[in-house]
Amino acid sequence: MSDTKFPEEVQQTVSDVEEKVKEEVLETKEPAAAEEKAPEAAPDAQPAEEKAPEAEKSESLADKTLAELSEMFQSLKEGADSMLRSKEAENIKSAFYKLLGKLKSENPETPAGITNPFEAVEENFKAIYADYKKERAEYNREQDAKREENLAAKKQIIEDLKAIVENNEDASASFPAFREIQNRWREAGPVPVTAYRDINDTYQFYVEKFYDMVKISRDLRDLDFQKNLEAKQQFCEAAEKLSENENVVSAFHELQKLHEQWKEFGPVAKEFRDDIWNRFKAATAVINKRYQAHFETQKEEQVANLAAKQALCEQVEAIAEKEISSSSEWNELSRKIEEIQAEWRKIGFATRKENQKIYDRFRAACDRFYARKREYYNEFKDSMNSNLAKKMAIIEEAEALKSSTEWKKATDKFIELQKQWKEIGAVPRKKSEQIWKRFRAACDEFFAERDKQAKPANDFYGNLKAKRALIDEIRAYEPAGDEAADAEAYKGFSERWQQIGHVPFKDKDEVNDAYRSAIREKFPRTSASSPRSGSRPGRAPRSEKDILMDKYRALQQDITTYENNIGFFAASKNSEPLIKQMQERIEQAKAELKELEEKIRRSEEGEAE
Repeated sequence: MSDTKFPEEVQQTVSDVEEKVKEEVLETKEPAAAEEKAPEAAPDAQPAEEKAPEAEKSESLADKTLAELSEMFQSLKEGADSMLRSKEAENIKSAFYKLLGKLKSENPETPAGITNPFEAVEENFKAIYADYKKERAEYNREQDAKREENLAAKKQIIEDLKAIVENNEDASASFPAFREIQNRWREAGPVPVTAYRDINDTYQFYVEKFYDMVKISRDLRDLDFQKNLEAKQQFCEAAEKLSENENVVSAFHELQKLHEQWKEFGPVAKEFRDDIWNRFKAATAVINKRYQAHFETQKEEQVANLAAKQALCEQVEAIAEKEISSSSEWNELSRKIEEIQAEWRKIGFATRKENQKIYDRFRAACDRFYARKREYYNEFKDSMNSNLAKKMAIIEEAEALKSSTEWKKATDKFIELQKQWKEIGAVPRKKSEQIWKRFRAACDEFFAERDKQAKPANDFYGNLKAKRALIDEIRAYEPAGDEAADAEAYKGFSERWQQIGHVPFKDKDEVNDAYRSAIREKFPRTSASSPRSGSRPGRAPRSEKDILMDKYRALQQDITTYENNIGFFAASKNSEPLIKQMQERIEQAKAELKELEEKIRRSEEGEAE
């Protein structure tokens, strides 16, 4: 109880009032039959923050960086309502130090001479938080002092009311003073929570005593009842309107305020007392049911969200355990993980009990995937460094060999080195172009010098000129239409081609392709279109199917050669025209392969007949 003491006669009066409360016309309590009331909160208590579920705040803060959390705290601190958001401030602080501890554990050591990267942001946050705590402490001291002042003021109000009750003056003189006391009471601010019930009960006791003990005229009493009725009708209308508010949570909190205001007004006439309270209670019941239904629906949604998040966890866990052997597959699965993470962010919160657990599970699966990805690329980097060492060894060998004048032996060795080069895997991108140019320069230097030093017996450029002339002659040849004559012409061209010596290395593929193309065009039925076909001069003509098969195999070999050339020149930016030319030849050869397949099929059908 408060420091205000009741005299013995007042105590006796309390007992008397309790005995006759059901019969007194001036009874001020609400009907005892009222069963449904909104949850009550002390009106003098500190205004409550609007709190989102802790799991929701935890997950939103878990995605923030240290800098973002510091900015959030600074913004909260500078806000006009910062003193009412202490719980949110502590959540931000907890998230900050949780993330800081995690980052420190992942980066346990700081190289000598380098400032700890977390020290500055930690010190900055500490300074902001210290200022906030200081302001909060001062604010709380001020509020406590104010509540103590309000408590003293309300005690004085009770003493003034007690004096009116005990003096038992004429109603015309005491009623205005009583009204003034009611206004002073409503205007007085909140008191300490520990004193709220006692001080309020004491005030209500003397209010009831005033109506019971003061001989007030019926006219004034009825006027007071009417004013109270009008005020409570307005409360009913406000509560009924709240039932239409789409924001159920906000409506519920507004209803609590209406209940507190309801208590501040005195009774109404006895004939209206049950009706007005039942009306207010009915509006309260509607809002309470909507409030309960809201959370039931929210719970169902959270259960569905939990199931959806569990499914996403299973997907990420399956990906995190998958055997992956190529960079392209890692990139593809990384994009898939990012899509799943985006889908996760679209899903609402799970149940309060499971929300943090399911988030930790999802985060752990993602972390496992990215840890394996880092491990793979570390190993891949080691492999590329090994390949780089192998190619550097080939470069050194090529550079040592480029000045050799043993043309045949050195040529064979260079061809072997080029083959080895193509068989070695990828190297670091920043080194790829550099080492390729160095290797190609050694090759080009050797072959250029070899071609310059060619003896008359092996005049590479003269041979090139002779072979191009022969190709022109083949292209100008008009088939006689006689198979034997065409075979003899083909034989002559083939023998002359074989008698011509080697051509410069860089022109070899181009002139051989031109020769085979010309032969295929002019002698499609006589023999294979390439010296590699194994035909011998003077050999009897073979069947059409054999000739077509030889052409088919020759084209396949051509395609393989072109593809190898593309692989050899792909590392050089200057080789783009040549690569494009090789790709065009591959497409042309593939088209010819399709035509040959159809011809071979028709030939087989003719033999069957």
